[in-house]
Amino acid sequence: MPRTPREVVFVDGVRTPFGKAGEKGMYAQTRADDLVIKCIRELLRRNPDLPPERVEEVAIAATTQIGDQGLTLGRMAALLSGLPKTTPGYSVDRMCAGAMTAVTNVAGAISFGAIDVAVAGGVEHMGRHPMGEGVDPNPRVVAEKLVDPSALVMGKTAENLHDRYPSLTKERSDAYALGSQRKLAQAYEDGKIQPDLVEVATRHAEKGWGLATTDEPPRPQTTLEDLAGLKTPFRPHGNVTAGNAAGLNDGATACLIASEQAAAELGLPVRMRLVDFAFVGVEPEVMGYGPVPAAEKALAKAGLGIDDIGLFELNEAFAVQVLAFLEHFGIADDDERVNRYGGAIATGHPLASSGVRLMTQLARQFEEDPSVRYGMTAMCIGIGMGGAVIWENPHHADYGSDTTSEA
Repeated sequence: MPRTPREVVFVDGVRTPFGKAGEKGMYAQTRADDLVIKCIRELLRRNPDLPPERVEEVAIAATTQIGDQGLTLGRMAALLSGLPKTTPGYSVDRMCAGAMTAVTNVAGAISFGAIDVAVAGGVEHMGRHPMGEGVDPNPRVVAEKLVDPSALVMGKTAENLHDRYPSLTKERSDAYALGSQRKLAQAYEDGKIQPDLVEVATRHAEKGWGLATTDEPPRPQTTLEDLAGLKTPFRPHGNVTAGNAAGLNDGATACLIASEQAAAELGLPVRMRLVDFAFVGVEPEVMGYGPVPAAEKALAKAGLGIDDIGLFELNEAFAVQVLAFLEHFGIADDDERVNRYGGAIATGHPLASSGVRLMTQLARQFEEDPSVRYGMTAMCIGIGMGGAVIWENPHHADYGSDTTSEA
């Protein structure tokens, strides 16, 4: 029986404030699953026209799926969020692109017609579960020289990217990082971040009760001199520092994804339409280059060119990784289309949760700027991958017309 693919739309997205990992961080004694549960409950509260029983899937990502990030987190989060017991769920792991993959997974099911509405998101509590906790890499990876040992340490892969492209200097990385801090500070001042943050009550045995209302990692007073003096932990006299890379963070995200028909039927807002997406593999030793071929593949599938993209939300795992993307496509380091609200260097990067943060911020920027028709969310992914998703702005005058006619 022939099927016609259905359009998939982004309805709404929220996130917790991101915290610093470790005992001094604001979520030190807060459970990871409670963070994502808070996000799901907030989505339901913000969208009262959505009957809970219409949510047909919950896909939640985590890179380290043990402890309070284990036990098929999507299903457990659905139950604990107050969704009906008939709502299924599952867990996703594509490292940093976990939430991005959760979105594209449920989007595929919606387009196919298997479901109409889903929740997708991610969580990472890097204070409770450091990256790589409990893993046992197959010794063949190194013994048979399938990859260089540096491929298993993300900071070393960033140093490798600096080596491969000498034009991507530490000075450029530091300047880019400073811009990220300043843009996030401005976005907070302008009230751009707060509408999609979920306040989280915290409890600590020594510190008592608290309320997380803003991101903990930003350093708005950072200067270039500060950045220039930081240590390079991955290599003596290297290029990657704590100042031009994302830190270790805790936090969660979640969003509502639906078919265009279901959104219209239920009176749900359409904040973006999914145009196309792509995931690719690259040499693990330079995993930060992954967004480049991912973007090229997604653009080719959509019949678009890089100049058609009016807004970019690029995950800043490392400044050099973003710079590699910008240089490849001939985009200036300080192009106003890129990360208007700052990025992960300032905001934080709780691994598997970050993909939905990118999407939520892009949706907010679409509302502000109807002149932009297409936007892209993209990120590098550990062990040598990249992901890119292209979205269309429903506020643009040509929304919904043939996307290939301009190519």
